[in-house]
Amino acid sequence: MRRDLLWMGGAALAGLAAWQGALALQENTAAEVAPAAGAPAADAAEKEAPKAAKPAPLPGLRADTPMAERVATLGVLNKRNGLSRDLVMKPGQAVRMGDLVVRLRACEETAPWEPEKWTGAFVQVITRHSGTTWRKTFSGWLYKESPSLNVVEHPIYDVWVKACKMRHAEVGPDTILARGNDGASVSAKSSADKSAEPSAPADASASAAPSITE
Repeated sequence: MRRDLLWMGGAALAGLAAWQGALALQENTAAEVAPAAGAPAADAAEKEAPKAAKPAPLPGLRADTPMAERVATLGVLNKRNGLSRDLVMKPGQAVRMGDLVVRLRACEETAPWEPEKWTGAFVQVITRHSGTTWRKTFSGWLYKESPSLNVVEHPIYDVWVKACKMRHAEVGPDTILARGNDGASVSAKSSADKSAEPSAPADASASAAPSITE
């Protein structure tokens, strides 16, 4: 009799332990499944949420005139006969007048808002000395405002800078533009200020060469 009671008590304890284990397993499974079931809803909510609007692009602004489109005016003097001539050229062009060749490599002008005004041109002067022998007499920057900074040293010819026509950018790399009405005004100003590009200078003809080089 006592043995039967012990067996029945052990069976009851085993059944209670099994029931508690099954209940704990069910609760853990429900906890793991709940986030997974809610995940698609969260993804859908993220997809449906409106994205922040991207800032509007900056208005188009005027840039510096490309080097190849700038136009420089150079003065040439023949010290022997006192005759002078103006050469209107673009960077990359060269003009020959008898035994003198003037080549323009670049020209630059300070912006209107700069404290000092400077106009410069990178010029090469090539002269013929005897027969077919040519020599580069000068190569460097010439400045309109201060000709003495760099001088073409030649017994017959003198070359100097008179002008460099170019436009300047409206803003620099460190400029901060205000959006809204200010940006619209800048854009309108950019469109209104655009001017026609300078026409290509006429190529200097050899007909004028005797007057400056004789």
